[in-house]
Amino acid sequence: MDDFRILAINPGSTSTKIAVFHNANPVFVKNITHTTEELAAFEHIADQFSFRKEIIYKELLNAEAELDLIRAIVGRGGMLKPIPSGVYEVNEAMRNDLLYHPIKEHASNLGGLIADEIARSLPDAKAFIADPVVVDELDEIARVSGHPDFKRISIFHALNQKSIARQHAKSIVKRYEDLNLIVVHMGGGVTVGAHEKGRVIDVNQGLDGEGPFSPERSGTLPVGDLVRYCFNSNKTEKEIIKMVVGNGGIVAHLGTNSMYDAEQRALNGDAKAKFILEAFAYQVAKAIGSMVPVLKGQVDAILLTGGVAHSKWITNLIIERVYRFAPVYIYPGEDEMRALALNGLMVLKGEIEPKVYL
Repeated sequence: MDDFRILAINPGSTSTKIAVFHNANPVFVKNITHTTEELAAFEHIADQFSFRKEIIYKELLNAEAELDLIRAIVGRGGMLKPIPSGVYEVNEAMRNDLLYHPIKEHASNLGGLIADEIARSLPDAKAFIADPVVVDELDEIARVSGHPDFKRISIFHALNQKSIARQHAKSIVKRYEDLNLIVVHMGGGVTVGAHEKGRVIDVNQGLDGEGPFSPERSGTLPVGDLVRYCFNSNKTEKEIIKMVVGNGGIVAHLGTNSMYDAEQRALNGDAKAKFILEAFAYQVAKAIGSMVPVLKGQVDAILLTGGVAHSKWITNLIIERVYRFAPVYIYPGEDEMRALALNGLMVLKGEIEPKVYL
């Protein structure tokens, strides 16, 4: 009988989630919130390393988590260079890139670093990351844009998309690698991936807001208007980026980034909220439709996941536009902690080999 203990670590912009698993079962889960005042003391996200690590240690010790029994610590992967999907053991090359050469400052960069630091203090633990947002399995044709100076890149909700895809395959007693799926993650950002036999061969770059608009991101904007706005608005680059990622989408239209609040307004007769949410569903459906020819029309299922998938009204608005393409399944929410732990468990059980980050 397998008897493995796994620690999952998922740093977010204002929180750090930790969970201890006994095999696939969570035995301790904690969402540690960080106030604006606490984080204001750090100029860069990398500077938060010791602060967050000490809080994690404190919570684990208070929970009497039996750290010496932990065999794998799996951190949320950060903004590394593009890599294939999989589980990677934290090594010197990864530490160096997370600290000194990240593509972008992001709290997830701390996941692998903290996992490695804790693993070094334990007698029989190793540190890993799993399916970071920079997973890149794009077909070469998907990288081509309309100008050679601009190349499409892969940054998306890889951890949750891959986990949900595997969960769906298991539920129908098939292998993920034998299915063609369109997986739609709808959270603070929206990414729509074409999964062909285990590879995400095309996906919108959700980090910078490409694709459908979302609770906090503007999505794809009219290019000419955006260029003219950049030159004529007297806004800085940082201000425009914030407008597109953070202050765009639902929050720009309705003044809230809560899809639940926006939906309640719509259901209570707010015509503008209703129209904007219908436009959101329209754009998501259109993005799903764009992935059907990517898979040459051979789509086994469309999977809707992420926090927004809790809304039956919004998912129904999407389904009524896409149900003819393939059966639609809803997997609401995102259990990233479980996804991290299951990836670590597969390594410990010898089901997969960890990859080497170069």
